[in-house]
Amino acid sequence: MRFIKDVFNLFYPEVCMCCKEHLTINEDVICLQCRHDLPLARFSHEQNNLVEKSFYGRIPLEQATALFYFLKKGKVQSLIHELKYNNQQQVGTFIGNWLSDEILDSNRFKMIDYIIPVPLHPKKLKKRGFNQVTTFGKSLSKNLKIPYLENLLVRKSSTKTQTKKVRFDRWKNVQELFFVENNLTLENKHILLIDDVITTGATLEACYVALNNSKNIKISIACMAYTK
Repeated sequence: MRFIKDVFNLFYPEVCMCCKEHLTINEDVICLQCRHDLPLARFSHEQNNLVEKSFYGRIPLEQATALFYFLKKGKVQSLIHELKYNNQQQVGTFIGNWLSDEILDSNRFKMIDYIIPVPLHPKKLKKRGFNQVTTFGKSLSKNLKIPYLENLLVRKSSTKTQTKKVRFDRWKNVQELFFVENNLTLENKHILLIDDVITTGATLEACYVALNNSKNIKISIACMAYTK
């Protein structure tokens, strides 16, 4: 199989998802130079990190982390753009594997029962064809040995892009957008809620409100990137 892959790459070389240069045989998804340049946040090892602090006074969390800092026009933005808009789903697996190693090494995220992604509205899911956090979530699930529940949290309606909204407007735009199809499953459970990029956290906060209708639920958060 390796020989076949090497021959295929000779004629159709894979390119780095950040810089678009050809990957060498020992490189995967991104080149070594871009990997070295990615702004790692290292939140998984840090209590009271910036992700956790961003939710202070809003929602109580057990733990929270993100693998990268998200910078405008930076390499992390390019990487997630390839995943989200060009269907390069291997990017999600790549980031999930990396964050899994960090979480396992940190020993902070304990006794988690389920991994649940922030869902897309069915119309957007049908149009795009996939949820950009699916491969990210499945790689976390595989490495952390925690079940991945993709269809338990449901989005009621679609909203316009949140990118340029301030925190209050984003919160108004997403509140009461989510519901849990079967909240009995979540009673007394610890949930790891996942998404791609944390900006204001309004969407994750709205998901927390929907999930928190269950009794004695605990919630942690893990995302690909955090916007400073």
